[in-house]
Amino acid sequence: MMFFLTMLAGSLIAISSHSWMGMWIGLEINLLSIIPLLSSSNNTNSAEATIKYFITQAMASNILLMSILMMTFMDDLISPVNSPLWMVTQSALFIKMGAAPFHAWFPEVMAGLSWMNCLLMLTWQKIAPMVILMNIFSQSLFINAIIITSALIGTILGLNQINLRKIMAYSSINHISWMISTMLAMKSLWILYFSIYSVISINIILFLNFYCFNQLSQISMIIVNSKIANLIFNMNFFSLGGLPPFLGFLPKWLTIQYLISSNNIFLAVFMTIITLIAMFYYLRISFPSILLKTQKPLKHNNKIKFTWMATNIWSLMALLLACLSLNLF
Repeated sequence: MMFFLTMLAGSLIAISSHSWMGMWIGLEINLLSIIPLLSSSNNTNSAEATIKYFITQAMASNILLMSILMMTFMDDLISPVNSPLWMVTQSALFIKMGAAPFHAWFPEVMAGLSWMNCLLMLTWQKIAPMVILMNIFSQSLFINAIIITSALIGTILGLNQINLRKIMAYSSINHISWMISTMLAMKSLWILYFSIYSVISINIILFLNFYCFNQLSQISMIIVNSKIANLIFNMNFFSLGGLPPFLGFLPKWLTIQYLISSNNIFLAVFMTIITLIAMFYYLRISFPSILLKTQKPLKHNNKIKFTWMATNIWSLMALLLACLSLNLF
Protein backbone atom coordinates (compact mmCIF):
# COMPACT_ATOMS: atom_id res chain seq x y z
CA MET A 1 0.00 0.00 0.00
CA MET A 2 2.86 2.38 0.79
CA PHE A 3 4.43 1.92 -2.66
CA PHE A 4 1.03 2.35 -4.31
CA LEU A 5 0.44 5.65 -2.50
CA THR A 6 3.91 6.97 -3.33
CA MET A 7 3.35 5.96 -6.96
CA LEU A 8 0.18 8.07 -7.01
CA ALA A 9 1.98 10.91 -5.24
CA GLY A 10 4.84 10.84 -7.76
CA SER A 11 2.48 11.21 -10.70
CA LEU A 12 0.56 14.01 -8.98
CA ILE A 13 3.80 15.86 -8.22
CA ALA A 14 4.87 15.54 -11.86
CA ILE A 15 1.61 16.86 -13.34
CA SER A 16 1.16 19.68 -10.82
CA SER A 17 4.72 21.00 -10.77
CA HIS A 18 5.56 24.34 -12.43
CA SER A 19 9.26 23.57 -12.87
CA TRP A 20 11.07 21.01 -14.98
CA MET A 21 13.01 19.66 -12.03
CA GLY A 22 9.77 19.19 -10.09
CA MET A 23 8.32 17.23 -13.00
CA TRP A 24 11.45 15.09 -13.26
CA ILE A 25 11.48 14.38 -9.52
CA GLY A 26 7.80 13.39 -9.66
CA LEU A 27 8.49 10.97 -12.51
CA GLU A 28 11.39 9.44 -10.58
CA ILE A 29 9.29 8.98 -7.43
CA ASN A 30 6.67 7.28 -9.57
CA LEU A 31 9.26 4.99 -11.17
CA LEU A 32 10.91 3.96 -7.89
CA SER A 33 7.50 3.25 -6.36
CA ILE A 34 6.08 1.11 -9.15
CA ILE A 35 9.11 -1.19 -9.41
CA PRO A 36 8.25 -3.09 -6.17
CA LEU A 37 4.63 -3.35 -7.33
CA LEU A 38 5.62 -4.87 -10.67
CA SER A 39 8.05 -7.35 -9.09
CA SER A 40 5.65 -8.48 -6.37
CA SER A 41 4.66 -11.61 -8.32
CA ASN A 42 6.90 -14.58 -7.60
CA ASN A 43 7.76 -15.61 -11.16
CA THR A 44 10.71 -15.07 -13.47
CA ASN A 45 8.62 -13.42 -16.19
CA SER A 46 7.56 -10.67 -13.80
CA ALA A 47 11.13 -10.08 -12.64
CA GLU A 48 12.41 -9.92 -16.21
CA ALA A 49 9.64 -7.52 -17.23
CA THR A 50 10.40 -5.31 -14.22
CA ILE A 51 14.08 -5.08 -15.14
CA LYS A 52 13.22 -4.18 -18.74
CA TYR A 53 10.82 -1.53 -17.55
CA PHE A 54 13.31 -0.03 -15.10
CA ILE A 55 16.13 0.14 -17.66
CA THR A 56 13.90 1.76 -20.28
CA GLN A 57 12.40 4.30 -17.90
CA ALA A 58 15.79 5.13 -16.40
CA MET A 59 17.17 5.78 -19.88
CA ALA A 60 14.20 8.03 -20.69
CA SER A 61 14.69 9.90 -17.41
CA ASN A 62 18.36 10.48 -18.21
CA ILE A 63 17.47 11.82 -21.66
CA LEU A 64 14.84 14.09 -20.14
CA LEU A 65 17.24 15.41 -17.48
CA MET A 66 19.99 15.94 -20.06
CA SER A 67 17.69 17.95 -22.33
CA ILE A 68 16.45 20.05 -19.38
CA LEU A 69 20.02 20.87 -18.31
CA MET A 70 21.09 21.68 -21.86
CA MET A 71 18.13 24.04 -22.33
CA THR A 72 18.94 25.70 -19.01
CA PHE A 73 22.62 26.22 -19.78
CA MET A 74 21.88 27.42 -23.31
CA ASP A 75 19.07 29.72 -22.08
CA ASP A 76 16.78 27.85 -24.46
CA LEU A 77 13.72 27.47 -22.24
CA ILE A 78 11.89 30.18 -24.17
CA SER A 79 12.82 28.84 -27.62
CA PRO A 80 10.20 27.50 -30.04
CA VAL A 81 8.89 24.06 -29.19
CA ASN A 82 10.01 22.79 -32.59
CA SER A 83 13.69 23.23 -31.74
CA PRO A 84 15.92 20.12 -31.58
CA LEU A 85 16.20 20.22 -27.79
CA TRP A 86 12.43 20.28 -27.40
CA MET A 87 12.23 17.29 -29.77
CA VAL A 88 14.67 15.43 -27.51
CA THR A 89 12.50 16.29 -24.50
CA GLN A 90 9.37 15.10 -26.29
CA SER A 91 11.16 11.90 -27.34
CA ALA A 92 11.96 11.12 -23.70
CA LEU A 93 8.27 11.48 -22.83
CA PHE A 94 7.28 9.31 -25.79
CA ILE A 95 9.65 6.61 -24.52
CA LYS A 96 8.03 6.77 -21.09
CA MET A 97 4.50 6.36 -22.46
CA GLY A 98 5.47 3.71 -25.03
CA ALA A 99 4.61 5.59 -28.22
CA ALA A 100 6.04 4.31 -31.49
CA PRO A 101 8.79 4.20 -32.68
CA PHE A 102 9.95 4.09 -29.03
CA HIS A 103 7.58 1.23 -28.26
CA ALA A 104 9.72 -1.93 -28.45
CA TRP A 105 9.92 -2.35 -24.67
CA PHE A 106 6.19 -1.98 -24.04
CA PRO A 107 4.72 -5.27 -25.43
CA GLU A 108 7.58 -7.27 -23.93
CA VAL A 109 7.07 -5.77 -20.49
CA MET A 110 3.30 -6.25 -20.70
CA ALA A 111 3.74 -9.92 -21.63
CA GLY A 112 5.53 -10.66 -18.35
CA LEU A 113 3.24 -8.82 -15.92
CA SER A 114 0.09 -9.85 -14.09
CA TRP A 115 -3.19 -8.44 -15.36
CA MET A 116 -3.48 -5.97 -12.49
CA ASN A 117 -0.01 -4.61 -13.19
CA CYS A 118 -0.89 -4.46 -16.88
CA LEU A 119 -3.81 -2.25 -15.92
CA LEU A 120 -1.43 0.18 -14.23
CA MET A 121 0.76 0.25 -17.33
CA LEU A 122 -2.19 0.88 -19.65
CA THR A 123 -3.77 3.67 -17.61
CA TRP A 124 -2.09 5.39 -14.68
CA GLN A 125 1.49 5.26 -15.96
CA LYS A 126 0.52 7.21 -19.08
CA ILE A 127 -0.99 10.17 -17.24
CA ALA A 128 2.16 11.99 -16.07
CA PRO A 129 4.15 11.90 -19.36
CA MET A 130 1.07 12.88 -21.37
CA VAL A 131 0.20 15.83 -19.13
CA ILE A 132 3.81 17.03 -19.27
CA LEU A 133 3.74 16.61 -23.06
CA MET A 134 0.63 18.80 -23.26
CA ASN A 135 2.53 21.60 -21.51
CA ILE A 136 5.13 21.70 -24.30
CA PHE A 137 2.88 20.55 -27.12
CA SER A 138 2.73 22.17 -30.54
CA GLN A 139 1.89 20.68 -33.91
CA SER A 140 4.95 19.87 -35.98
CA LEU A 141 6.18 17.32 -38.49
CA PHE A 142 7.76 15.40 -35.62
CA ILE A 143 4.46 15.14 -33.73
CA ASN A 144 2.61 14.14 -36.91
CA ALA A 145 5.23 11.46 -37.56
CA ILE A 146 4.76 10.07 -34.03
CA ILE A 147 0.98 9.96 -34.51
CA ILE A 148 1.21 8.17 -37.87
CA THR A 149 3.91 5.74 -36.69
CA SER A 150 2.03 4.83 -33.50
CA ALA A 151 -1.19 4.26 -35.43
CA LEU A 152 0.55 2.07 -38.02
CA ILE A 153 2.62 -0.01 -35.60
CA GLY A 154 -0.18 -0.39 -33.08
CA THR A 155 -2.45 -1.69 -35.83
CA ILE A 156 -0.19 -3.78 -38.05
CA LEU A 157 1.84 -5.51 -35.33
CA GLY A 158 -1.32 -6.26 -33.37
CA LEU A 159 -2.87 -8.22 -36.23
CA ASN A 160 -0.74 -11.35 -35.81
CA GLN A 161 -0.58 -11.51 -32.00
CA ILE A 162 -2.03 -14.42 -30.04
CA ASN A 163 -0.94 -13.27 -26.57
CA LEU A 164 -3.74 -11.18 -25.05
CA ARG A 165 -1.34 -8.99 -23.08
CA LYS A 166 0.56 -8.08 -26.24
CA ILE A 167 -2.72 -7.44 -28.05
CA MET A 168 -3.68 -5.00 -25.30
CA ALA A 169 -0.21 -3.41 -25.54
CA TYR A 170 -0.44 -2.80 -29.29
CA SER A 171 -4.00 -1.59 -28.82
CA SER A 172 -2.65 0.92 -26.30
CA ILE A 173 -0.01 2.11 -28.78
CA ASN A 174 -2.77 2.66 -31.33
CA HIS A 175 -4.81 4.60 -28.78
CA ILE A 176 -1.75 6.71 -27.90
CA SER A 177 -1.84 8.03 -31.48
CA TRP A 178 -5.45 9.07 -30.94
CA MET A 179 -4.65 10.71 -27.59
CA ILE A 180 -1.85 12.73 -29.15
CA SER A 181 -4.25 13.69 -31.95
CA THR A 182 -6.71 15.01 -29.38
CA MET A 183 -4.00 17.39 -28.18
CA LEU A 184 -4.01 18.92 -31.67
CA ALA A 185 -7.70 19.66 -31.24
CA MET A 186 -8.54 20.42 -27.60
CA LYS A 187 -6.79 19.46 -24.40
CA SER A 188 -10.18 18.88 -22.77
CA LEU A 189 -10.86 16.30 -25.48
CA TRP A 190 -7.76 14.41 -24.30
CA ILE A 191 -9.26 14.23 -20.81
CA LEU A 192 -12.49 12.81 -22.28
CA TYR A 193 -10.63 10.29 -24.45
CA PHE A 194 -8.31 9.11 -21.70
CA SER A 195 -11.16 8.78 -19.20
CA ILE A 196 -13.24 6.66 -21.57
CA TYR A 197 -10.21 4.57 -22.57
CA SER A 198 -9.39 3.95 -18.90
CA VAL A 199 -12.94 2.84 -18.05
CA ILE A 200 -13.00 0.42 -20.98
CA SER A 201 -9.53 -0.93 -20.15
CA ILE A 202 -10.52 -1.49 -16.51
CA ASN A 203 -13.57 -3.48 -17.61
CA ILE A 204 -11.53 -5.64 -20.00
CA ILE A 205 -8.62 -6.27 -17.63
CA LEU A 206 -10.92 -7.21 -14.74
CA PHE A 207 -12.72 -9.62 -17.04
CA LEU A 208 -9.52 -11.24 -18.36
CA ASN A 209 -8.09 -11.45 -14.85
CA PHE A 210 -11.30 -13.02 -13.49
CA TYR A 211 -11.18 -15.81 -16.08
CA CYS A 212 -7.35 -16.07 -16.14
CA PHE A 213 -7.19 -15.64 -19.91
CA ASN A 214 -3.70 -15.32 -21.39
CA GLN A 215 -3.91 -16.55 -24.98
CA LEU A 216 -6.31 -15.80 -27.80
CA SER A 217 -7.17 -19.49 -28.13
CA GLN A 218 -8.69 -19.45 -24.64
CA ILE A 219 -11.40 -17.03 -25.74
CA SER A 220 -13.25 -19.88 -27.45
CA MET A 221 -13.72 -21.42 -23.98
CA ILE A 222 -15.67 -18.46 -22.69
CA ILE A 223 -18.89 -18.98 -20.77
CA VAL A 224 -21.46 -21.26 -22.35
CA ASN A 225 -24.48 -20.58 -20.21
CA SER A 226 -23.93 -16.93 -19.32
CA LYS A 227 -25.35 -14.57 -21.90
CA ILE A 228 -24.45 -11.66 -19.63
CA ALA A 229 -20.74 -12.53 -19.64
CA ASN A 230 -20.73 -12.84 -23.43
CA LEU A 231 -22.48 -9.50 -23.74
CA ILE A 232 -20.07 -7.76 -21.35
CA PHE A 233 -17.03 -9.23 -23.07
CA ASN A 234 -18.09 -8.26 -26.59
CA MET A 235 -19.36 -4.80 -25.65
CA ASN A 236 -16.03 -3.90 -24.09
CA PHE A 237 -13.91 -4.94 -27.06
CA PHE A 238 -16.28 -3.34 -29.56
CA SER A 239 -16.09 -0.17 -27.49
CA LEU A 240 -12.28 -0.33 -27.30
CA GLY A 241 -12.18 -0.60 -31.08
CA GLY A 242 -14.44 2.42 -31.49
CA LEU A 243 -17.36 0.59 -33.05
CA PRO A 244 -20.60 2.60 -32.93
CA PRO A 245 -22.85 2.86 -30.98
CA PHE A 246 -20.52 1.95 -28.09
CA LEU A 247 -18.86 4.49 -25.83
CA GLY A 248 -15.40 4.20 -27.41
CA PHE A 249 -16.81 5.60 -30.63
CA LEU A 250 -17.58 9.01 -29.07
CA PRO A 251 -14.02 10.37 -28.48
CA LYS A 252 -12.83 9.15 -31.89
CA TRP A 253 -15.82 10.79 -33.53
CA LEU A 254 -15.15 14.10 -31.77
CA THR A 255 -11.42 13.90 -32.55
CA ILE A 256 -12.07 13.41 -36.26
CA GLN A 257 -14.50 16.34 -36.25
CA TYR A 258 -11.97 18.64 -34.62
CA LEU A 259 -9.16 17.49 -36.92
CA ILE A 260 -11.30 18.25 -39.96
CA SER A 261 -12.35 21.63 -38.59
CA SER A 262 -8.67 22.51 -38.02
CA ASN A 263 -7.78 21.50 -41.62
CA ASN A 264 -5.92 18.33 -40.62
CA ILE A 265 -7.78 16.45 -43.36
CA PHE A 266 -5.01 13.97 -44.15
CA LEU A 267 -4.56 13.02 -40.50
CA ALA A 268 -8.32 12.59 -40.02
CA VAL A 269 -8.66 10.32 -43.07
CA PHE A 270 -5.54 8.35 -42.15
CA MET A 271 -6.69 7.74 -38.57
CA THR A 272 -10.11 6.63 -39.80
CA ILE A 273 -8.65 4.09 -42.23
CA ILE A 274 -6.23 2.76 -39.61
CA THR A 275 -9.08 2.34 -37.13
CA LEU A 276 -11.00 0.23 -39.64
CA ILE A 277 -7.97 -2.04 -40.01
CA ALA A 278 -7.49 -2.21 -36.23
CA MET A 279 -11.10 -3.34 -35.83
CA PHE A 280 -10.01 -6.68 -37.32
CA TYR A 281 -8.15 -7.87 -34.23
CA TYR A 282 -10.84 -6.58 -31.89
CA LEU A 283 -13.40 -8.57 -33.86
CA ARG A 284 -11.04 -11.55 -33.94
CA ILE A 285 -11.06 -11.55 -30.13
CA SER A 286 -14.84 -11.24 -29.87
CA PHE A 287 -16.00 -13.62 -32.59
CA PRO A 288 -15.03 -16.92 -30.87
CA SER A 289 -17.29 -16.10 -27.94
CA ILE A 290 -20.13 -15.42 -30.38
CA LEU A 291 -19.70 -18.18 -32.96
CA LEU A 292 -18.14 -21.04 -31.00
CA LYS A 293 -19.49 -23.14 -28.18
CA THR A 294 -17.73 -25.23 -25.57
CA GLN A 295 -18.70 -28.09 -23.32
CA LYS A 296 -17.06 -26.77 -20.15
CA PRO A 297 -17.77 -23.39 -18.60
CA LEU A 298 -14.84 -21.81 -16.83
CA LYS A 299 -16.60 -20.37 -13.77
CA HIS A 300 -19.99 -20.44 -12.19
CA ASN A 301 -22.32 -17.85 -13.58
CA ASN A 302 -23.21 -16.42 -10.19
CA LYS A 303 -19.65 -15.12 -9.89
CA ILE A 304 -20.13 -12.66 -12.74
CA LYS A 305 -19.76 -9.22 -11.26
CA PHE A 306 -22.88 -7.10 -11.58
CA THR A 307 -20.72 -3.95 -11.67
CA TRP A 308 -19.30 -4.95 -15.05
CA MET A 309 -22.75 -4.99 -16.58
CA ALA A 310 -23.76 -1.78 -14.82
CA THR A 311 -20.64 0.01 -16.07
CA ASN A 312 -21.35 -0.95 -19.66
CA ILE A 313 -25.00 0.10 -19.44
CA TRP A 314 -23.93 3.46 -18.05
CA SER A 315 -21.38 3.71 -20.86
CA LEU A 316 -24.08 3.39 -23.51
CA MET A 317 -26.27 5.88 -21.67
CA ALA A 318 -23.34 8.30 -21.45
CA LEU A 319 -22.84 8.07 -25.22
CA LEU A 320 -26.51 8.81 -25.87
CA LEU A 321 -26.56 11.76 -23.45
CA ALA A 322 -23.32 13.17 -24.86
CA CYS A 323 -24.63 12.96 -28.42
CA LEU A 324 -27.88 14.66 -27.46
CA SER A 325 -26.13 17.39 -25.48
CA LEU A 326 -23.70 18.11 -28.31
CA ASN A 327 -26.51 18.11 -30.90
CA LEU A 328 -24.65 15.58 -33.02
CA PHE A 329 -27.82 13.84 -34.17
